[in-house]
Amino acid sequence: MIDIIQLIVEIVSAVLSFILVWFMYKPYGLTREERYLGLPLGFAFLGISEVFLGFGILETFEEARVLSLITRTFAYVFLAATYLFQNKLTKSNRIIWSVTFSLIIIALAAFSLFMIDGSIVGLELPANPSFYFRVLALICITYICLVTLRKHIRVPDKDTLWIPFGFILLGISQYSSLIWATDANYAYGVAFTGGWIARIAGLCIFFVVSYLTLYKRN
Repeated sequence: MIDIIQLIVEIVSAVLSFILVWFMYKPYGLTREERYLGLPLGFAFLGISEVFLGFGILETFEEARVLSLITRTFAYVFLAATYLFQNKLTKSNRIIWSVTFSLIIIALAAFSLFMIDGSIVGLELPANPSFYFRVLALICITYICLVTLRKHIRVPDKDTLWIPFGFILLGISQYSSLIWATDANYAYGVAFTGGWIARIAGLCIFFVVSYLTLYKRN
């Protein structure tokens, strides 16, 4: 029963994430500014991670769960990098962003290979590696929350307030996932349920904000 509920949550999360990709590609499509690529890519990887996890639930395929963990972590890395380079890019910053973007892609591929089979690269997997990925994702979300909150404080707006609130909910979901990595028995009773609700709520907030900002308004 828990697997069925989780599968439904992953499907809904994937659908919302891919819809957000379509919304968030619009700024890049209009401006062709590379700094806007991180938003659609981040939510694309977030949606892909839900697809991997859903496949892992259906087929009990452990490698799919591993890929889900990695892609979700790098989704938040892309989003954090986007907010890091959110100001207008100079020529030098453009080069830094391109290098950063390339390094993230390389790291994603390398960690995927390493986590699936560390023996391929002659390395031994550390104990509970999923814990470290979840900590990295939580650090990235915390950074995004601080940046978006600071931006809202500088220019208060009732609409922009929902953006950090949405990331805070995703952070709560990620923290719940971190609890699961350290105490799986506790997770299914409390952490997982709260994490599911927080994730869906956060994605719904982004959907509403994106729709009102990028679709209804010229």
